[in-house]
Amino acid sequence: MTRPYHHGDLRRTLLAAAAEAITEHGPAALSLRDLARRAGVSHAAPAHHFGDKAGLLTALAAEGFTLLADELDRTRAAGGGVIDAGVGYVRFAVANRAHFAVMFQPELLNHHDPELIAAQSRASGALGAAVATVRDAERRGADARTAGLSAWSIVHGFATLWLSGALPGDLGADPEEAARQVIRPLFARG
Repeated sequence: MTRPYHHGDLRRTLLAAAAEAITEHGPAALSLRDLARRAGVSHAAPAHHFGDKAGLLTALAAEGFTLLADELDRTRAAGGGVIDAGVGYVRFAVANRAHFAVMFQPELLNHHDPELIAAQSRASGALGAAVATVRDAERRGADARTAGLSAWSIVHGFATLWLSGALPGDLGADPEEAARQVIRPLFARG
């Protein structure tokens, strides 16, 4: 029995099904045929919409960078500093594991995709804005670019270690509180 191609917002449906599949089995195991089955559409529908697996993963990564930028912007709008932004980054990673799993794997993505480039730029700008809240004296002599890379490395590394279960158990079960414990000592204020 062939399933109909059109039903509501196919793009949203396919991205949600891809996120579910990646959460269960990782990005390497994702197939467009399985994705079509999960979404209840014909096996050709994902390819028709995204082209190929790289196109689908690129769209998922772009969505992830947009969600990350939204999280960082909300944190900043609420008056949060660099520590709060770091916690927001970890909150995003924990809540959006599938997106996080593909966002930083350039070998899986069409890195020249304009939507992806725009979303990456927006997320980078949001993280940079958070780092800019740290006064020069608190950066311990680092320029803004180096301070931004340092902050990103810390929170990205923490999020990756948390998601893999590699952190010590004495940090507790709350990823946000654990992130605060790790980030706070690195910044005198923020």
